[in-house]
Amino acid sequence: MKTRDTLEERIYNFSSGPAALPLSVLEKVREELLNFQNTGMSVMEISHRSKHFEGVLDRAEGGLRRLLGISDDYAVLFLSGGARLQFSMIPMNLYAKGKPVDVINTGIWTQAAIMELERLTEYRLAASLEKENFKRLPRLEEIDLSPNASYVYIASNNTIYGTQWHEFPDTGAVPLVADMTSDILSRRIDISKFGLVFASAQKNLGPAGVTVVIIRKDLAEKAKDTIGTTLQYRTHIKHRSLYNTPPVFPIYVAALVTEWTEAQGGMAALEIRNEEKAKRLYEAIDVNDFYYSPIEKADRSVMNVVFRIRGDREDLEKQFVGEALKAGLGGLEGHRSIGGLRASIYNAQTLEGVNALIGFMKEFASRNG
Repeated sequence: MKTRDTLEERIYNFSSGPAALPLSVLEKVREELLNFQNTGMSVMEISHRSKHFEGVLDRAEGGLRRLLGISDDYAVLFLSGGARLQFSMIPMNLYAKGKPVDVINTGIWTQAAIMELERLTEYRLAASLEKENFKRLPRLEEIDLSPNASYVYIASNNTIYGTQWHEFPDTGAVPLVADMTSDILSRRIDISKFGLVFASAQKNLGPAGVTVVIIRKDLAEKAKDTIGTTLQYRTHIKHRSLYNTPPVFPIYVAALVTEWTEAQGGMAALEIRNEEKAKRLYEAIDVNDFYYSPIEKADRSVMNVVFRIRGDREDLEKQFVGEALKAGLGGLEGHRSIGGLRASIYNAQTLEGVNALIGFMKEFASRNG
């Protein structure tokens, strides 16, 4: 394969993350990289205490608030440590002794959160589809929620298994906490139904290195003073994400991505576009006897399309990934824990890219079926 060192030679990137960024955002980064807003410095060199970075922070937070309709009852934080740090910070701040956390286990990422809960708190499984290999989500009537829980924990979208909540459980007065790393900004959501939402940036928000936390301010006050200062949400609320040096560059790119998202028409427009991309790709899988999706149709993810070659032909799947890359289609291997194939079609992936993948799938099936 020839070296792809020009814009014209960029591949269609279907990686689950770090994922594709909008081309216009990358071009803006390149334009400002050496001299940000006539400062004579890169954005990676400016002080996080400067008025220039305060402006960046305003743009990033303001964009998120407009796109998601976030009220003043919620704080928007930009933190380091990724989703895995949130697996610990959330129970440290929100758990109340004698009130076990309710967890709806839908895959590897909720299991990773459970591992941290086992170290820190009491918890109970409100539902789990592990025995069914997470090929669907629990129906609402299958979920056993406690009115005495500290909070209810879910992952809104599962990158590995390819499932997604299309209707969230009603948790009543118990705060609902959601890991939205892989589908935030992909559709309209009502933030007021959640106590806390968090998302690592490397899917729809920007490059890896920053995690957004949207938390109801009253919940942040529940934390005990014995928790480390940096691990308290209220510390970061008080200091507006500037208690320690934040990940300046990823926040800057996140600001650009929110502006790009607004320019696309916001959540309503992107929701329609994302649904169309997923519809076309799933149809291409379902109508061809060569491929299949193991996920129940009602629970299929709009962001991460998981599929296999019939007979679970690992040899052909490996061949598929290699030939696809030569054809300019990258990142199509399934997660190492389950194998198979996966196309992640986040906001920045175009309909043109999805159509190119569908064309390749048809051609590959005709040669190998």
